[in-house]
Amino acid sequence: MMNKYLLLLLFLWASCQTAPQTSEPVHQEDENEKLIRQLYTHFNRHEWQQMASLYAEPARMKDPAFGTQPLPMTRAEIVQKYTELQQSIPDIHDSLLQLYHAGNHVIVEFISRGTAPDKTAFLLPICTIFEIKQGKIVSDYTYYDNF
Repeated sequence: MMNKYLLLLLFLWASCQTAPQTSEPVHQEDENEKLIRQLYTHFNRHEWQQMASLYAEPARMKDPAFGTQPLPMTRAEIVQKYTELQQSIPDIHDSLLQLYHAGNHVIVEFISRGTAPDKTAFLLPICTIFEIKQGKIVSDYTYYDNF
């Protein structure tokens, strides 16, 4: 009799278990990271139009070169900003060090390198906080030593 109860309990327990899923759902963090990695790929290829297309219209931008307050920038203004950067530093390139996730934010540590207009090579550590909503970058707050 005890074996029947044990067998019945085992059968009930097994029937309540869910089958393992064959594929994991895509997490928002993964999608956000993919978007940010794509942004840096476009940046390093100097594909400013493609890079700007990853931003909302307009996006809030903060950069020490423009002061301390965020500014709304259209995609056309983003293209202009980075086209001008490339004109003064033709070999500009960013190397990602680390990405951190915080909800709908991705924080990126990277090193920007290139040759300054005075022909000196530079390495500049930078940190950017991106906010992503509905698959687009809505804010880009960049911090670096501007002195």
